[in-house]
Amino acid sequence: MSAHLIPADRDPVGRCDRPLAVTVDGIRIPGIAGQTLASVLLAADRTMWRTAPGGGGRGVFCGIGVCFDCVATVNGVPDIRLCRRPARDGDVVITQSRENRCPATDGGMR
Repeated sequence: MSAHLIPADRDPVGRCDRPLAVTVDGIRIPGIAGQTLASVLLAADRTMWRTAPGGGGRGVFCGIGVCFDCVATVNGVPDIRLCRRPARDGDVVITQSRENRCPATDGGMR
């Protein structure tokens, strides 16, 4: 599987694409009907869209909806697995963070 989108006019399968667009953190990203939200982001070279509790970036890991590494907020609903969610024209995706944030009273330790 390639994360790069093959233009329909150069694809030997002869498909007929229906374009769509989603907004990710305020940026419009084009996609094709039938793609998952994760594949739309991957085709746009977005490989990470969540921050783990330790501060590391997360995106697609298993690709089948088991690991929950690819969650984001979609149309106001948090913790949607982008690898399982079909992209729909007009979807609004907001990246999530589970990074540990210590209160200012902790002496600056993280």
